[in-house]
Amino acid sequence: ERLGAALPEYMVPAAFHHRESLPLTGNGKIDVKALTALAAELAAVEPDYDAPATPTEQRLAQAWADIVGVPAERISRRDHFFDLGGSSLSAVKLAVTLKRAVSLRDITRTPLLADLAALMDERAGQAGDAAPNGIGSGSSEADVGGQAGTGSAPGSGLLQPLTGTASNGVAPSGLLVCFPYAGGNAVNFQPMAGALRASGLAVYAVELPGHDLAQSSAEREPFAPLTEIVERVVGEIGAVVGALGAASVSLWGHSAGAAFALATARELHRRGITVARLFVGAQLPGDAATRRAAVADLGSRTNAEIAARLSDGGSYTELAELDSQRAEHIGAAYRHDYVAANTYLADALEHPPVEKLPAPITVVLAADDPSTARFPGRHTDWGLFAEHVELCLLVDGGHYFPRTRAGEAAKAVLAAADRVASP
Repeated sequence: ERLGAALPEYMVPAAFHHRESLPLTGNGKIDVKALTALAAELAAVEPDYDAPATPTEQRLAQAWADIVGVPAERISRRDHFFDLGGSSLSAVKLAVTLKRAVSLRDITRTPLLADLAALMDERAGQAGDAAPNGIGSGSSEADVGGQAGTGSAPGSGLLQPLTGTASNGVAPSGLLVCFPYAGGNAVNFQPMAGALRASGLAVYAVELPGHDLAQSSAEREPFAPLTEIVERVVGEIGAVVGALGAASVSLWGHSAGAAFALATARELHRRGITVARLFVGAQLPGDAATRRAAVADLGSRTNAEIAARLSDGGSYTELAELDSQRAEHIGAAYRHDYVAANTYLADALEHPPVEKLPAPITVVLAADDPSTARFPGRHTDWGLFAEHVELCLLVDGGHYFPRTRAGEAAKAVLAAADRVASP
């Protein structure tokens, strides 16, 4: 249970066998061959294992194995890409490996192997029906990419479902909508959503336009201003709540995403839609002058320099594995989101809202996050925007704790929900 709270499912052993000692070679080193044979002898085969059956499932399982480092023979039809250790950048690598037969949004929405394979087969069938003489197997990469691009075309939904939206026909207890940090995407919240899977919450995350690295530059949407993002998300939240019958709406904005979440909460309130709670992760209001100076400093850097700084700082641990064009696009996406967030917050700090949010703000920080740890007590500054502010301080997790400490971040959400439900 303790391992499961911090590690992806594939890293948690299915069985434990106590041994008095490990087999050694004659010179005292671990006897790998003997240990491998022993492991095979003691291995517990999971009863629900369902081997990939179709050619597409088998091809997809091998692609997953190559990317996440899990043996192909251990990958089941019902396995979840992100539970096996997939991340936002490994999802990009998967889409590229599959020659964009699926988009990053497709992988986010359909992370189960059998479902994703079925989607690929459906797309291939549609391409075959549309091809002259019914021949679709010879589709070029550009043709396949165009099919995938329909799921990411302008006007398509920004909200991506990360958990099941209902169980046995029962409406979810609430809706949690998450906004990613600068340069991030909806996949960044998969670990936290996984930890909330049994909570009854429907967890969605916002996929910002222009952030899909799997697409070519010609296919990619342009970046959108914060006001447009808010307008689209507010409309989609209303549609999702109506479809699911969710009892409440909460928002989570992480780092730069806090500005997008705050703006969305204010617009929802203006339209008479109740927000139960706003979670602000790894972000403090600061002051307007500092935020404008940060925007100016970023303006002096190239996209490549921004990407290099993100890679060196550990923000994007797999960034070095991407080609230079995609790495620079992460730099461009980071610049766009960072400038939008800091400009919005600087304006809001200089011209505070007359009416504060009735929804409480829960500020979630990690004690070892260098961006906030040097400002103890400053979480109360969010009181400029809400009537009630509270702090949830995690022992550790760094700046990206929805990924590094997903279980603890999920506990913060559930603890806040319990306080709302208590009389």
